[in-house]
Order: sequence, then structure tokens, then C-alpha cells
Amino acid sequence: MDFRQLRYFVAVYEEGHVGRAAERLSLSQPALSQQIRQLEHSLDVSLFERGNKRLLPTLAAHTLYNHALPLLDGMQRARDALRNFRGQALRTLAIGVLQTVRPSLVPQLLDRVRKAQPHLVVQIYELSGLEIERRLLNGSLDIGISYLPPRQPGLHGLLLYEDELQVVIPKTHPLREFKKVSLKQAAELPMILLGEEFQVRQIWQGQLANLGRRPQVQAEMNNMGGILDSLPQTSLATVLPGRAQEASEDQELLWKPLSEPRVPLKVGLVFRDAQRQQASVELLRTLLEEEIDPRQMGLSPLG
Repeated sequence: MDFRQLRYFVAVYEEGHVGRAAERLSLSQPALSQQIRQLEHSLDVSLFERGNKRLLPTLAAHTLYNHALPLLDGMQRARDALRNFRGQALRTLAIGVLQTVRPSLVPQLLDRVRKAQPHLVVQIYELSGLEIERRLLNGSLDIGISYLPPRQPGLHGLLLYEDELQVVIPKTHPLREFKKVSLKQAAELPMILLGEEFQVRQIWQGQLANLGRRPQVQAEMNNMGGILDSLPQTSLATVLPGRAQEASEDQELLWKPLSEPRVPLKVGLVFRDAQRQQASVELLRTLLEEEIDPRQMGLSPLG
């Protein structure tokens, strides 16, 4: 096992799909698959099981992923330090992004940063909200795109747009004719949900706790795409931000607004040092204004 294989493994784990991981790494799919097989052979464990259009990580994969991230982060910091020592530092901007934010944000952001700052190297990581905040605090991320307000002391937020939780069901679901689903109705639904480390899950659990209820969890997945792929084959429901509908082209899914009450979400830039990072925050905010309705943009930082 070497750092290259760990980097390949992390890409497959986070993408849940060899094709997308290969594209992200600029590798061919056969070459990437071979590297993952070699890694499994060297560790003598199975890391992935093939599901419906996706690769499902095993328990061994979850364990390896949690150990691989700090190793890769440490290696990158060591490389950056050596570049600085040689006077050859690259200007980098490391951004952590929730997988449940607007899917169009990342590609639009990459394209606009490239045009505005062609010498800036952008590193984007798809992470849970908890992991984004952890990495901001330890310095391995510069900025996050996450839910506001930040939960950790010492972090600041700047609103980008507002969203709200919706119930997602297959077209065959008993609630298919409902225009809206009340919170009490949704509390009764058997669901497939993101894991408890994800902020959407925590927000949902908090809403149900106000009713003295707990989620009716039938299955958990750590990837929003996997949930959306699985729902049409089940009679289950899930809850996701409404704007995540952009990520789903499946015509077999119905997105129902929650009511009584609505569950609003605020999505924004999260950062640690407001003064030092002012230029980077303003750059991202400016570049995203064309993608997001200006009426939804934040005007002042949130502590």
C-alpha cells in the first residue's frame, strides 16, 4: 500500500463510482480498477461491493477511509512546506463542500475560478459538515460550503442561499398525490437516510425530537447519489434539501415540500480567520453571484 493507492481509494470511496473517480483522477477506468484490486490484495480485505449503479463501501473501507484522510492531508502539507522552503510554493485554495448543496455550484465555481485566477490551484473535497468544520479548525481547509450557522466556536459564516428540506419518494409511494407532507406525516415514514455524521440527518433528527419522535430508519447510506438511485426500487422515503433535486435525473422520484412547519436551511461560506481570508471569501462570493439569485446572497458575516 502506498500514498498513490490511498489517493485512488479515497476518490472511489467519495465518488461511489469508478468512472467518476477515474475522471477526477485523470486515469482510465481499467487502470483505476486494477489499482483498487491490488490495494485489496495487499490488505487482504474487500473494500467495495457493487450495488445498483454504484460501489458500496464495506466496513473495512469505512475504516481505511477514516485513516487515509489524515495521512493524505499530512503528505500534502509536507509537500507544500517543501515547496515553500524551495521558494516554489503554488497558490492553493482548499474548499470543502457538502454533497447535499446545489450540484451546479462546484463545476460553476471551478470554471469561474480558473478564468478569474488562472494560476490558483483549487482543491475541492466532498465532506460531511462535521468534517468540513474539523478541517477548517486544523488548517487543512481554507473555506467550506456548508450549512449555517457553524457549530464550532471560532468559525464564521457568510450566507450564499436558502433552501429547505423536502421529502423524496418513489412515484409508487402512497403519498404520491400529496402536494405537501406535514412533519408529523413524514415522522411516520420508513426511510433510507444519510448517516448520522451528515448535517442533514442531524437537522432532521432535531426536528423530530421537537415532536418527541425518532426517525424511522430502515437503511443508511453515506452517499446522496446512492440514496437517490435506490429509492425507486423501494417503498421508502428520504429527506434532502430541495435544491439537491438538480442532482437527480430520475423521473421515478417525487419531491414533496415539508410543511407544518417548513424546515429552512441556510447554505454559505464557512471560514476560520475572517481577516486573513477576506480576499478568498470575497472572491468565491463574487464568482458565485451569477449562479445564485442575488436576493439570496448574504450581506454580512454570521459568527
